[in-house]
Parts: sequence; structure tokens; C-alpha cells
Amino acid sequence: MAKVNYSRESNSNTSSKAMGYELHISPKHTREICVAIKNMRIPAAKQYLTDVIALKRAVPFKRYNDGVGHRRGKMAAGRYPVRASTEVLKVLVNAENSAMDKGLEPDRMKISHAATKQGRTIRGIIARAMGRATAKNTETVTLEIILEEL
Repeated sequence: MAKVNYSRESNSNTSSKAMGYELHISPKHTREICVAIKNMRIPAAKQYLTDVIALKRAVPFKRYNDGVGHRRGKMAAGRYPVRASTEVLKVLVNAENSAMDKGLEPDRMKISHAATKQGRTIRGIIARAMGRATAKNTETVTLEIILEEL
């Protein structure tokens, strides 16, 4: 696998980062979740994602909202992307553990950067099944999260 760089620089003394490669989740759902959790503190973001997984709180869809119904709360269109929320939560916990390994206090950190990129492709075909009669048409996403101390 090729090395994927972070799209933003950070101070290694006061920040921690984590990345999930080629996750089989929706890029549109992941983008909306990243917009929703950016600038949140870690405990609040973890609670938010567990509420989305439990279908208690919806994620507001601001860009990809064509045909998306209204939800309760201060939002117009929203959904409950459970699968993408589960993967984002795993990467967030990974970044939190990285912060603890560095000796930083995770409760005093916030998500300063959360972004998605398109996963690996081979000549425009997403993860082609080699030797098979049919293609393996799954979208992949690379997710990156950077935490910084307040």
C-alpha cells in the first residue's frame, strides 16, 4: 500500500493524529460526520457518535441532502449513518490512545481536523477483483483525524 500523507501539518508535541485507510464506508456520509464533529472535544464527540449509532441523534446533511428527510433538532435534513459513525469512532479512539501514549490529557483535547479522501483506485475502477468475472464495486474512504490540546 502506498503511503498516504496527512492533508494538514500539526505540532507533534501538542497533538496526536490517526488515519483509517481504505474503509468500506460511504464517502458522503463520512464527510458529513467529519463536518459535524470538527472542533468538538473528545468526550463530546464520542458521545455524539454513540448517539448516532444508537439512532438517538441525527447527523445534519448540509451538502449531500437531496431527498433527505427532516429530523428532530436544529437541522433541516439529516440521517443516521451507523456504519460510517462506527468507523469514525474507531479512528477517534485510536487518536485518543495515541494522545495518551504521548503523555497528553485526552479530556483537554479537541478535534482540530477531520477530513476524508477517496480511497485507493486502480485506473479509475474501484478495487477491481482480479481474476473474477465481475468487478468488486465498493467505495473506499481514507479518514484522518488530528487532535490538539486546548
